[in-house]
Amino acid sequence: MLSDLIEKVYREYMTTTTRTRFAPSPTGFIHLGNIRSALYPWAFARSTGGAFILRIEDTDLERSSQAAVDVILEGMQWLGLNHDEGPFYQMQRMERYKEVLAQMVAAGLVYPCYMSVAELDALRERQMANKEKPRYDGTWRPEAGKTLPPIPEGVKPVLRFKNPQGGIVAWDDKVKGRIEVSNDELDDLVIARPDGTPTYNFCVVVDDMDMQITHVIRGDDHVNNTPRQINIFQALGKEPPIYAHLPTVLNEQGEKMSKRNGAKPVTQFATEGYLPDAVVNYLARLGWSHGDDEIFSREQFLGWFNLDHLGRSAAQFDEAKLRWVNAQHMKAMAGTALAECLPQHLTALGITADERLPALCDLLKDRCDTLVALADWVARFYNDVQPSEQVLAQHVTEAVKPALQTLTEKLAQCEWNKASINAAIKEVLAQYKLKMPQLAMPVRVLVVGTAQTPSLDAVLELLPREKVLQKLAKA
Repeated sequence: MLSDLIEKVYREYMTTTTRTRFAPSPTGFIHLGNIRSALYPWAFARSTGGAFILRIEDTDLERSSQAAVDVILEGMQWLGLNHDEGPFYQMQRMERYKEVLAQMVAAGLVYPCYMSVAELDALRERQMANKEKPRYDGTWRPEAGKTLPPIPEGVKPVLRFKNPQGGIVAWDDKVKGRIEVSNDELDDLVIARPDGTPTYNFCVVVDDMDMQITHVIRGDDHVNNTPRQINIFQALGKEPPIYAHLPTVLNEQGEKMSKRNGAKPVTQFATEGYLPDAVVNYLARLGWSHGDDEIFSREQFLGWFNLDHLGRSAAQFDEAKLRWVNAQHMKAMAGTALAECLPQHLTALGITADERLPALCDLLKDRCDTLVALADWVARFYNDVQPSEQVLAQHVTEAVKPALQTLTEKLAQCEWNKASINAAIKEVLAQYKLKMPQLAMPVRVLVVGTAQTPSLDAVLELLPREKVLQKLAKA
């Protein structure tokens, strides 16, 4: 009795709760254009209190690879697109697909087709010569009063789905609006190959049906699959999910983003020093908007997100814009939080940071657009930087050396804090009648190897006094 009640409550929950999915094929390294198709269903599930399911569509055995699966999992983990169920692998669900196939055979929803590949090619050539749409002509479709051809010996048939004849298949797409397709435009789809293995469109329907998917949010390259999938759903007595087909993401050359066209794996953006929240922010705006808001937190995004503001036009990736978004997120972060993001980038430079790191991040973050750039700046405070002879000759002139010597003497005696260092600098400026750049630039070159830094007193404060005095003594 109690188990029946639990099952009833569960069924009601499953049919009223948003359930979305991301179903990538591991046939290439996932890039930003692909991962956007994970971001929106994840965001919709989170914003509605639903569930987000990860499904790996790995039935293409020749092209699928574990390395590609790893990049999918690592990329989603880095971006914080955590799934609630899965990952489910289609290759592990073959028995379930065959079970449903058997049910469809028993119900007369499918039929064996013995037309060979050569016969099908010849049929298509004749149709194109007659300026007709190339399509299967239903030769082996059983109909009342129809005599089928004799079954050829030694030929294993495919199984074809008996697509409805006449009428339309229609859905209200959350991006594209109302779409209607005549059933007469759809031929009878092959849903099982001669060896019995099921095909893509059939597997997707069984998966979405079993996983109780309520909303399918995916790229618009799947639009042509949708009417076929809806017809299979309805033949199985199931209500199809709500569909939202996202416009393509283009690369910077205006081509469809793909590995072939130079798209980077998602994980490379982590290596290049982008913040996951910044990438989520940028990706969210590639096909969705909330007024004119450009920079927003993950929490704001989830609070605002819905399917009503998805764009209908293709979005174009712009790495310069991504870097700008990343810079804005870095500026908004506290130094302590930024410091927690830097270890792997500092390790790559051979640096082990100390307690100065949060303050250094606060000081330097406004000058950086990636964590890699920030790590490079931080490195100047740990490494023994040697400016070039040309830079030294340009800034450390004979005229300024007396002032540098006096500053060295004052810094050796003052308290090592920003206020005292600033006072020592001002005393030297007044004594030698110099303007700040005339003294500050040579000091910066000697100490950190570059003439452009944040405020000189703040820079010196975060360096060991001994190191500063040693560097200035070389002037």
